[in-house]
Amino acid sequence: MTLRKVNISILIVAVVIFLLVIHHNFLSLSDFLRRELSDPSPLGLQPIDFIPAAPQRLADERNDKEIPVVIAASDERLGGAIAAMNSIYQNTRANVVFHIVTLNDTVDHLRMWLRSPPLKNMRYRILDFDPRVLQGKVQVDPQRTDTFKPLTFARFYLPSFVPHAEKVIYVDDDVIVQDDIVELYNTPLKPGHAAAFSDDCDSTSSKVAVRGAGNQYNYIGFLDYKKETIRKLAMKANTCSFNPGVFIANLTEWKLQNITKQLEKWMALNVVEELYSKTLAGSITTPPLLIVFYKQHSSIDPMWNVRHLGSSAGKRYSPQFVEAAKLLHWNGHFKPWGRTASYAEVWEKWYVPDPAGKFNLIRRHSEAYEAK
Repeated sequence: MTLRKVNISILIVAVVIFLLVIHHNFLSLSDFLRRELSDPSPLGLQPIDFIPAAPQRLADERNDKEIPVVIAASDERLGGAIAAMNSIYQNTRANVVFHIVTLNDTVDHLRMWLRSPPLKNMRYRILDFDPRVLQGKVQVDPQRTDTFKPLTFARFYLPSFVPHAEKVIYVDDDVIVQDDIVELYNTPLKPGHAAAFSDDCDSTSSKVAVRGAGNQYNYIGFLDYKKETIRKLAMKANTCSFNPGVFIANLTEWKLQNITKQLEKWMALNVVEELYSKTLAGSITTPPLLIVFYKQHSSIDPMWNVRHLGSSAGKRYSPQFVEAAKLLHWNGHFKPWGRTASYAEVWEKWYVPDPAGKFNLIRRHSEAYEAK
């Protein structure tokens, strides 16, 4: 056999081996993707849309570090979520990826809205939330099933939405961000703390008078201290509460401490023992968080959660203060898409019109919206 024939034989063998390797890798990749698409998560949280690749121009302009932001998007408040995401996206150069938690019947409307020109390059992932995960953990009045808002509990299940992230930002749908959200993401958390919240006794609340807040600054405003189960926890009733509408979570610590299971435990106990206070018009998401994170959370800069803009129709803050705020939060009954909301003009700067024309009709019936 000549040297040339030997070389050709070696080349053929090398090509065959190369093709076999590629074929094996392709089969492995196909199997992996099949598992990712077909294996349901234990919570019934199914990814519907996968994150699109950013255009090269956008990738060049923005930083590579991925900043995951989780937001819930219910159909009747979808315009709020859209405005919040638009304000975050337009005010950052970071590689923000939105993990949008919604219900299955909202997906088509949401996907259509996200195709609007101001949002078309935004990176996102849509997740369908299965309300059945809350069975036995939330007491629903059979006479008022329309008041049950399952998506308010999305924040309890953060590791399921972003399983591979180390940190994540959660925001409510009634916020507007006016600065680069990277600063919020970089909030330092103390060792052993799974989350950082804005304390209701923080410097902003003490410097700016907020009228009519009542006991919502303290634990006694959320928990029934007449119940033995609460008294046994030895939590001081006058302890400053915190606002769970905006926070940063360390998901490594969250999983180590099994925070989700702890929250579910207190939800289930409340169904049996009615542990939550009746004095407030009743937040049912805040009390479990207050118990689990009692003296075990870090604090965020109060300017990153300027609250109570929705507590009344009146204006609590000066225009200069509102302009300086890094994040505005309309927690309360008076949402910025309603007729009587304060500072609505700030919110409207970031609102993207509904291509389906549904949300504009809802805005004229603001009294139907509940406070979170």
